[in-house]
Amino acid sequence: IIKNMSQLDFERPILELEGKIAELRNVSGENAVHIAEEINRMEEKSSRLLKQAYGKLTAAQKVQVARHQSRPHCSDYIKELITDFTPLAGDRNFAEDHALIAGLGRYNGQSCIIMGHEKGSDTDSRIKHNFGMVRPEGYRKAQRLMKMAGQFQIPVITFIDTAGAYPGKGAEERGQSEAIAKSIETCLRAEVPIISIVIGEGGSGGAIAIAVADRIYMLEHSIYSVISPEGCASILWRSGEQAKEAAGALKLTAQDLYSMKLIDEIITEPLGGAHRHKGETMVNVKSTLDKALKDVMPWDAKSLIQKRREKFLAFGRNL
Repeated sequence: IIKNMSQLDFERPILELEGKIAELRNVSGENAVHIAEEINRMEEKSSRLLKQAYGKLTAAQKVQVARHQSRPHCSDYIKELITDFTPLAGDRNFAEDHALIAGLGRYNGQSCIIMGHEKGSDTDSRIKHNFGMVRPEGYRKAQRLMKMAGQFQIPVITFIDTAGAYPGKGAEERGQSEAIAKSIETCLRAEVPIISIVIGEGGSGGAIAIAVADRIYMLEHSIYSVISPEGCASILWRSGEQAKEAAGALKLTAQDLYSMKLIDEIITEPLGGAHRHKGETMVNVKSTLDKALKDVMPWDAKSLIQKRREKFLAFGRNL
């Protein structure tokens, strides 16, 4: 069971203080000058508490931040960073999967294939997008678009944010594991550059299916793991109550993965996380994407595939 945190436990004192500041802002009259001084004092305290809290986040707390429902989603990044986006639907075999947004668009004038997991932002959209958990047809759609990118010789940009692939009966009957494996293979064989950014949760094969890339980045408070902390705890301890211990043991933070050379770079988030400052987060992601595209373009297909192969074969040898 994934704990949905609209309010983070460790942020409660800060949120209470911000609530009091908001109340004071609505007060006017003879004491306006004294109130302004009090607001300044409280804002300084709030900033100090925020810096202290986010300066020492545990792995379990990072999981909470990565899952925060107000973090920018794939659709937000597409809206802000991509122009002329044209969604492309269906796997030409079974159905359309709304959990994976995919299509053609332009980034800084450069034509690209864009795809990413979409969790949804309210009850209706979460149901529509299946909470970002992709079914086999979603991964087969991803394969179709990656092959299209090869035909048109345009790069692929993917945004990762999923708790994992959908584990339902229907998905298994339609070949979930085969679809994920084939998607990974398609990434490895792609004759165009692939750039992946983990913007929230990178869960298991559901994430890696579209994240076998030439450049892999993670937002500062995002996570990337082979299994969720709750799932790990239920297997090892037969109880989800040890999820905090599991989160630490899984080494799932951006900092852990960077130290193990499993990702290329960490994208800095504004103080208080991406859910507090979406605009600034977009600027940081854009800066990273600019650099990534400059690094991989122009490209030679044979050399690109060989370097990608060497990159992933090296995983585990650096530990």
